[in-house]
Amino acid sequence: VAAGSTSSTQEGNNWVTDVDATAGGYMNAADNPWIYIRFTETGAEKVEINDNESLESMDWHLAAHRFKLRLNSGSGGPSCVNAAVLLEGDYDAITQTPENLTYYQDSFYTSDCSLVGDSYGMGTPQVFMSNWWTYSGCVATTLVPFIIQLEDGKTIKLRVEEFYEEGQDTCNNTDAMGSGSANLKLRWSFL
Repeated sequence: VAAGSTSSTQEGNNWVTDVDATAGGYMNAADNPWIYIRFTETGAEKVEINDNESLESMDWHLAAHRFKLRLNSGSGGPSCVNAAVLLEGDYDAITQTPENLTYYQDSFYTSDCSLVGDSYGMGTPQVFMSNWWTYSGCVATTLVPFIIQLEDGKTIKLRVEEFYEEGQDTCNNTDAMGSGSANLKLRWSFL
């Protein structure tokens, strides 16, 4: 089970959830587990399961490991949590679930179980929710909103606001790396 934790604070209609997705740090990440999260009416909660248990668990919605976000669906897990990305969307302007969205599951294994690698060539799975970041010297946040449909049909809007504890704005504006990497700040609310 991941050593990291989550904490949620309500800001108006939004929840701001801090997720420790450090996974032992960059050099040790391959040997450390994902952190599993469930979205509830009282904030996001860490689900105390390990990576093997996650493959059979319906209790989590989203998993985080450094810069990767995995849905509990498709290749990612046994549930049916789906997501859509609004590349030109404005998080603050979204007040209800947009009509005619196409939702996707994670699909990072082929039919013969070969890994579909990320588009950056880092050897990590090509997860659906990869549009939240870009890289040209540091992990910059794009602030694109996602609509996540949970297993019960409820939807949330979500954007990743920070990857670094300190210096995210500097990274976004100048490509200079911040400090405290993989400490994610998620802003989300039910629609």
